[in-house]
Amino acid sequence: MGTIEEQLRTYIAENILFSDNGYPHGDDTPFLENGIVDSMSVMDLVLFAEKTYAIPIQDYEIVPANFDSISNLAGFIRSKMAPGS
Repeated sequence: MGTIEEQLRTYIAENILFSDNGYPHGDDTPFLENGIVDSMSVMDLVLFAEKTYAIPIQDYEIVPANFDSISNLAGFIRSKMAPGS
């Protein structure tokens, strides 16, 4: 199944960037600042994360600190998957 980072790279490349060449940026590259995603794409990422990792995401959690790079999003997903979260 791959790491969370790998899954996010694949999802973004195929469903947001519509690229056959994979995700062309580093894991710490800010999404919004670099035009990788827009507000609608963030919602796509929310739905993808909720479905793929069986985690609930609240509106107040949809902030750049959690959703502005592969690294931030993967860390956020891991924290939501942790016991007791």
